[in-house]
Amino acid sequence: MITKLAVIALAGLLTIFLSTFFNEWRYSTEEKFGALGWSLFPSSNTEERVTIVAIDEQSLSEIGPWPWPREVLAELSNKLGDAGAALQLYDIVLPESKTGDDALVSVLQQQNSILAQVPVLGNNNGIQTGLMSGEVAGMRCQPPLPNTSSYLANHATYASIPKGHITPIVDADGMIRKQPPLICVQGRVYPSLSLQALLQNLPTKSSEKPIQIIKGDGFFAPAWNIHFPSYFGIKVPLDKDGNVRISYSLRPDAFQVVSAADVLLDRAPSNLLDGAWTLIGATAFGLGDIVPTPHSGATPGVELQARLLTSLLDGDIPYSPANANLIWFFECLAITALLLGISSRRNRVSSIGLPLAALCIPVLALAMHMQLLQSNVWLGWFIPFTYALIAASFLALLEHGRVRVEKQRVFNNLSSYLPGQAAHNIAFNLPSGAVEAHRSELVLMCADLRNFSSYEESRPPEEAAALLHCFFVQASEIIEKNGGQVEEFKGDSVLSSWSCDKDNAATMALKAANELQDMISTVIPSRPPAGLEPMALGIAIEKGPTLVGSIGPSHRRSHTILGDTVTITLRIQEMTQELAQPILIGECAARSLSSKELESQGSYLLDGLRTPHILFAPKVIQAAELYEADLHDSLEITPFRVISGGKH
Repeated sequence: MITKLAVIALAGLLTIFLSTFFNEWRYSTEEKFGALGWSLFPSSNTEERVTIVAIDEQSLSEIGPWPWPREVLAELSNKLGDAGAALQLYDIVLPESKTGDDALVSVLQQQNSILAQVPVLGNNNGIQTGLMSGEVAGMRCQPPLPNTSSYLANHATYASIPKGHITPIVDADGMIRKQPPLICVQGRVYPSLSLQALLQNLPTKSSEKPIQIIKGDGFFAPAWNIHFPSYFGIKVPLDKDGNVRISYSLRPDAFQVVSAADVLLDRAPSNLLDGAWTLIGATAFGLGDIVPTPHSGATPGVELQARLLTSLLDGDIPYSPANANLIWFFECLAITALLLGISSRRNRVSSIGLPLAALCIPVLALAMHMQLLQSNVWLGWFIPFTYALIAASFLALLEHGRVRVEKQRVFNNLSSYLPGQAAHNIAFNLPSGAVEAHRSELVLMCADLRNFSSYEESRPPEEAAALLHCFFVQASEIIEKNGGQVEEFKGDSVLSSWSCDKDNAATMALKAANELQDMISTVIPSRPPAGLEPMALGIAIEKGPTLVGSIGPSHRRSHTILGDTVTITLRIQEMTQELAQPILIGECAARSLSSKELESQGSYLLDGLRTPHILFAPKVIQAAELYEADLHDSLEITPFRVISGGKH
């Protein structure tokens, strides 16, 4: 558990590190994927209260290039008024004085119009063009309102016309996702175009402030709210920087669009303008008022104003809770509890559940964000998503490592009882109730301690066990050193095998047999107990086809080695005592050995078999000749030298 908690803590630290030191990348990623709910599943409702009057390519072609003369703008305003437009919002700034300004001002006043202006936020060069006007009466600059002294405003001639700013917050990727509804410019507070439209159509008592800024109240509340004292329930949620988030829940074609040329030339459908709030702005690509949004890489800026206006009218402005960090913390706690619960199961639940959790929980965190967005709560998904992905992945790796260690431990334990291949099959495969065996050409060797049963009968069991243990340990070392493997320990004998894939399998078996005979003198007691014959080692070697595998029910398998070769080898071993030969070799194995090394012992009908078998034994002279050859080589290499005090 301590290791798991350490892994969880590491996942938390990595999440904090990524969120802190890669904040811009995190923000951009969170915003792009967080808006997928809007772009993939936009609302199909048509917005009938707001109509966009577009200065589009058609208008530029039929009316003339932009900017249009003041007389044309005045005519456009009159045409909209005649069509029944209830409010005219101009996403247009007129900073210069031109002929026809006074006439245009008169028309705009008559047609209930609002002009745009642009306070410039961020790094700027002190731009001050035109005259800022249309501030909110009786309101002072206060946190969290952004502050600036730069602006692009209309000419002083238009000071009497209500104003609303269209200043966006442009993110590093060029996307516009937020706008401040109120901006302080030189100590005065100016509303946005959409907010000014709402204020102009919500009359207030002269003794009251039209709006107030208050802190959000509640666990899921925004950081700040714009409150309308005269209208209970109307609030505009602000984030900690004083911005509102633009909702992209409506699809782009949900807004009704009429070409300005159609209005001027009396071709516009009257039902789209009668009683509507009209937004007049540029949509022509060449006019440069094009921004990327979640729906498109080239969206007219006037559409953003339409979205803000629609959200204000519906009271559906998405916002981020002020306690988002605390909510993320509780999300991560729930994820931690779930992951620890899965990892605590010591079966396939943890080995399969943790990788699935690494895939599913992050997706659920993103889905939860999208679901809350349907209720206009922009919670954010990056923190729980990243934490769940890292924590689940780390725990899955930890579980994988644990399983690998346990499997290796099981394999090591099994390989101490069984041959390596059999241990591997048991450790890494599911049990089966069928016969699982394969035919192999093997050289078999059976080494048996003669007279051990009598010794065991007369001695304490601990002493007999120690003797047998010593024999098995040293015999295994010799067999494995010579390329063989122990198939089984049965009673006081060892059955081992060599694969015939190697040409010298029989030679290696014979070498191992000779070393076993040399070793046994160090294992058995030099003097047997009274009344007992001395122990000796009888070894048989034979070659032939053998069936190796496992048999038995699935809940109790047994490794086995079967076939005539096994039976013949065991019977040859029994003949070692009758023929007084420590090592006997069957005729099949003898064919793989040099005839100079062997001496025939005759043909014998082995117990239980019907076919006689010729047996061979290593020549006794072989060892003496080998000793003399080694002695001769050593004499040639190392000359004699006289040692003081010795015999010469």
